[in-house]
Amino acid sequence: MQNDKNLPEQADAYARNVSPYFNIEDKQEKYKADKLFKRLRRKVGHAIGDYGMIEEGDKILVCMSGGKDSYVLLDMMLSLKRSAPIDFTLIPVHIDSGFPNAPEYLLEEHLKKVGLEYHMLKRPVYEICKEKLEDGIPYCSLCSRLRRGFLYSFAREIGANKIALGHHKDDCLSTFFLNLFYSGMMKAMPPVLRNDKDDLTVIRPLIYCRERDLIALSKLKEYPLLPKGLCGWGEDQQRANMNRMIKQWDKEYPKRADIVFKSLKNVAPSHLLDRELFDFTKISNGPKVK
Repeated sequence: MQNDKNLPEQADAYARNVSPYFNIEDKQEKYKADKLFKRLRRKVGHAIGDYGMIEEGDKILVCMSGGKDSYVLLDMMLSLKRSAPIDFTLIPVHIDSGFPNAPEYLLEEHLKKVGLEYHMLKRPVYEICKEKLEDGIPYCSLCSRLRRGFLYSFAREIGANKIALGHHKDDCLSTFFLNLFYSGMMKAMPPVLRNDKDDLTVIRPLIYCRERDLIALSKLKEYPLLPKGLCGWGEDQQRANMNRMIKQWDKEYPKRADIVFKSLKNVAPSHLLDRELFDFTKISNGPKVK
């Protein structure tokens, strides 16, 4: 594979050896690591192709939270860029939310090794949450909205047109069940989303990837993960319950989560109850029922 002339030399060298295959000596473990990396890379490529996530000339902010998902996201997109038939730009961005004792330097040291232009944005997320919310109220919802807003603003500032997030298949499923059980809606996490102002597109290239595979790759790559729960609240409990349910299925019914995900791509509106999606009043005159 030829070098990507549109990448900085250091980033091209990093992408060329991004698979953990190159850092393992044992032949059997080397084979397993390469197989895992290629499977994830293939799934990301399929998701990007299926939903038209990336187009010629795109300037994409890659959101780096410091968790395993964001590290894998950057590695996969950088690897795919070297073989993509189109040109696009990747810009890693991290929101430093101001939470006490957050070792942001771990992420920055990694980004320096990657070799792409990156940005560490200091924004008063923690300060605003403390000011706006009473004691005892979790920060999760407000924190998420603030960080998303700061990302959107920065994307406009530098002329980026897309924002890549590290949500995976398990995230999509947990969102679906949260909406189903608590909101009475059949709504999941879309692979591509246009913002309300219609000037930015959010993409989720890891949407076909299982979290267990991301965990396995993260361990092999030894990413410098930022600790969770720095805000003092940890994971949203309702979402945590959904994640536990999915993990339990993986133990007892290994294919169930993937089958449920498949159903999100295979919807029959005529066999549901939403009158906005299907006009049941005219069914005697057509259209045909699927």
